[in-house]
Amino acid sequence: MATINTLARPYAKAAFEHASDAHALDAWSSMLALASAAMVDPDIAERVRNPGLTRTRKADDLLMVCEGHIDAGFGNFIRTLADHDRLPLIPVIAELFEQHKAEHDRSIAVEVESAFELSEDQQKTLITALSKRLDRAVTPQVKINPALIGGVVLRAGDMVIDGSVRGKLEKLAEALKS
Repeated sequence: MATINTLARPYAKAAFEHASDAHALDAWSSMLALASAAMVDPDIAERVRNPGLTRTRKADDLLMVCEGHIDAGFGNFIRTLADHDRLPLIPVIAELFEQHKAEHDRSIAVEVESAFELSEDQQKTLITALSKRLDRAVTPQVKINPALIGGVVLRAGDMVIDGSVRGKLEKLAEALKS
């Protein structure tokens, strides 16, 4: 996976810089999401990986799928990816682009895993506290997991805060074993 990220990183950065300069971050985000969704389709993925097709034909096929939803600059980006045989990297490029965009917007998606459904007030309190701690706008993605017994587990990027009863029981069991 590190190799794929390494290959995709310069394209994502170039796309982000171009979109940023053009004040079109949201548009490029949407176009990348569309192209990424197209690349996940098994038929399109197979055509892009087909060694019997020229790189130009592969780009034309993908552009045809996205027709009407992309601009000329994005079309050139797709053709550049095709010229360097990097079309299969589009989903990773889209993911890295979104990371650049979130950093630019000073926002972060936080996965909130809870044993029970959180009330509106609890969610607002949690979001306010996380926004303050992370110094970013927080977009919560709430999941219910009864196996936690109680409490919440928060995941934001590579940071994990485990405030669940299950997590505390596991720490207690570890402490008793040592």
